[in-house]
Amino acid sequence: MSDATARPLAAATALAGRGVLLGRRNPDAVVSALVMPVMLMLVFVYLFGGAIDTGDTRYVTYVVPGVIVLCAGFGAAGTAVSVSEDMRGGTVDRLRTLDVGAVPFLTGHVVATVARNLLATTLVFGVAFLIGFRPGATPAGWLAATGLLLAYITAVSWLSAAAGLVARTPEAANTVTFLMMFLPYPSSAFVPIDTMPGWLHGFAENQPVTPLIESIRGLLLDQPVGSAPWTALAWCGGLLALAVAVSGALFRLRTR
Repeated sequence: MSDATARPLAAATALAGRGVLLGRRNPDAVVSALVMPVMLMLVFVYLFGGAIDTGDTRYVTYVVPGVIVLCAGFGAAGTAVSVSEDMRGGTVDRLRTLDVGAVPFLTGHVVATVARNLLATTLVFGVAFLIGFRPGATPAGWLAATGLLLAYITAVSWLSAAAGLVARTPEAANTVTFLMMFLPYPSSAFVPIDTMPGWLHGFAENQPVTPLIESIRGLLLDQPVGSAPWTALAWCGGLLALAVAVSGALFRLRTR
């Protein structure tokens, strides 16, 4: 491996470790990121589940993929806040004197976010099994569902990083990421799309989250998924490419 490749990789690894350590020193944020998705799942299952018809699929089984994707949005929001805090607190100025560029800096934040999201996802699955979630996925299905989820978490984490570079304060950064947390609601995450008003069907069927949730749900239940996984991957790849390009431009603009 050349020095030009090794140095950014080493910087990104060190910054990812820093992000994980900072998370451990802020237990309130960690607990919130872990507890909120579980609480939402319990609310939907026990308060609303009895009023929602999902056919032959138990509601807890239907809703878990949506909660997992919602969990990813909550976790990604923390990336925007962390990036904004580093930009405002002078951390980036010190990194720039060490010739650390945008990619290692933002990759460190994204990797730390992905690690926290995987922990939250594991917790959600654990609670879901306790309250009756019974998937029928094959090992290949589990692997494919995990890969799709990782692709989505990575994409929204980079989008959140870009939001952190735009926002001037951590509070504003948290507000900017609201859209990522909102997208699972007008989708098939919590209710079938055909139960929504007709004017909403077009958006709900053709936004990034719906093919992702349909793919994960089908894979976990060992049901046919058609082209939905490829559509979900295309969305994730496009969003990731856009976020990386925009983040790099914004970082150069904010640090020049």
